[in-house]
Amino acid sequence: MSTELLTRPIPGTTIFVPELVYFEPDALKYPKGKQIYQWAEQEGLEIHMTTSHNQIRDLPGETELDKYRIAKRTLVVGLRKTLKFETSKPSAEYAIPIATGCMGHCHYCYLQTTMGAKPYIRVYVNIDDILEAATRYIEEREPEITRFEAACTSDPVGLEHISGSLKQLIEFMGEQEHGRLRFVTKYHHVEPLLDAKHNKHTRFRFSVNADYVIKNFEPGTSRFHERIEAAGKVAKAGYPLGFIIAPIIWHEGWEEGYATLLEKLHNTLPAEATQDLTFEMIQHRFTKTAKNIIEKRYPKTKLEMDEEKRKYKWGKYGKGKYVYKDEQAIALREFITEQIFEKFPQAKIEYFT
Repeated sequence: MSTELLTRPIPGTTIFVPELVYFEPDALKYPKGKQIYQWAEQEGLEIHMTTSHNQIRDLPGETELDKYRIAKRTLVVGLRKTLKFETSKPSAEYAIPIATGCMGHCHYCYLQTTMGAKPYIRVYVNIDDILEAATRYIEEREPEITRFEAACTSDPVGLEHISGSLKQLIEFMGEQEHGRLRFVTKYHHVEPLLDAKHNKHTRFRFSVNADYVIKNFEPGTSRFHERIEAAGKVAKAGYPLGFIIAPIIWHEGWEEGYATLLEKLHNTLPAEATQDLTFEMIQHRFTKTAKNIIEKRYPKTKLEMDEEKRKYKWGKYGKGKYVYKDEQAIALREFITEQIFEKFPQAKIEYFT
């Protein structure tokens, strides 16, 4: 592996192309696996075979930080063997897994811990098995609507040019009377999805934030104006649209920052985007484990993670997270809520957490 790979800057808004691609043997038995292999060959990428993603070791890099950056530019093509879907509250009933891992370098991301020591990106080629499992989940809850979140473990929009799986999933849900799809993205590469037969059964959401947050904590993602331009295209394609303001971060000038965010949205979005619009709000939180990992991977981060300034909120399995204290959380929620309803009186706020 050349030293150029180790020193190459983190990609900005250009479309993701991995440096290394690993294929599990069974992946090449599927049409999608063969297509991705051909794509990797055409791109001139370095291709390897591996018996399992768990067997990938000794990625190049002199330091742990080097290896982390290389791993974030490594693609693993394989099968999704676990077809039991996790719950995904409050966003949806279930998370539907079509990929794992993300090419972005958001300092605060919870994937820092859930991906652990293996932050490479995985795409699954047995999409038919995944859709069959989704059908069973839908049938179990009929006649209730079952919502699936496709972005719990990845940003599928950023991988669509490689896998094509998100469009398949959108069109599958478009045919389901009782199935609905949701996903969120920080990328603007939406063109492959604009002609999908979605039947308005998919809510296409964009993650947005104050300039301070995007500038300091979201390297390797699309810029704000690119996301909003993409949102306009999505709305004109007939998708129900949503925005997730996350993580909401208390910082100097936060009121002006979030007011400006909503003002920009109001001034930029086309009329089609406001007809069926939702907002979700998630305050910044972290665990002790996440704090340790983030400080190692992004040693110069400005992300505030002072446990003394936070409130400990217990979660499942006896574990918890540090969130803002009640006074700050209430101030954030009330101010941003007021700004949303002032600019978008017809919008629905789905939750603040």
